[in-house]
Amino acid sequence: MEEPINFKRLYELSIIEKEQIMNDNQKHLEKINELTKELNEYKIENYGKKTYYQKNKEKIIEKVKEYNKTNVKSPEKIKEYNKKAYEKRKLKKLEEVQNSDK
Repeated sequence: MEEPINFKRLYELSIIEKEQIMNDNQKHLEKINELTKELNEYKIENYGKKTYYQKNKEKIIEKVKEYNKTNVKSPEKIKEYNKKAYEKRKLKKLEEVQNSDK
């Protein structure tokens, strides 16, 4: 014959399973919140704002120092960059003068 169904045991098992599911759900929610906080740091809209720079000021300064140490520019390159920048400024001024004369 069939054994009688033990409803009390089934109820206990269902409660245990429910608690496990709730614990897993809570862990997943915490992980989601953690990842969204990290993602919000790197959103493009925050890059242009002062708040991003103020929060990550030390990191940015360290990155710039490391970059400057590893990528040393020669004096000729610096002269070349300055010359190009000067020529661009000169062209802009000439265009402004020509546009204002019209």
